[in-house]
Amino acid sequence: QVQLAESGGGLVQAGGSLRLSCAASGRTFSTSIMAWFRQAPGKEREFVAGIFWSNGAPYYADSVKGRFTISRDNAKNTGYLQMNNLKPEDTAVYYCAAGRRFAIVPSLFDYWGQGTQVTVSS
Repeated sequence: QVQLAESGGGLVQAGGSLRLSCAASGRTFSTSIMAWFRQAPGKEREFVAGIFWSNGAPYYADSVKGRFTISRDNAKNTGYLQMNNLKPEDTAVYYCAAGRRFAIVPSLFDYWGQGTQVTVSS
């Protein structure tokens, strides 16, 4: 089993920044990918960004390219999502997830955190 715990959400004005963290514990070696998803009220959970634990290669949803940066610290088993130039439409609960292969579909991820709220005011 792998346990994931997000932190760093909050309330920020449009144009501001936040950094989310995802601390992983347990059998982390069984996963290859860490990703961030978000879910706004009344909407489906959507992919935001992902990163390979081994080489740090990132991949992003088009909606966040150039504004969000995903990274990881293997020594700490922690992933990060730096979010800059936030927009009201970024408001959602953000979840980190871990899986064994490249994917952007939530059902293909094996482990999930509890989520952290990000609210961007206009």
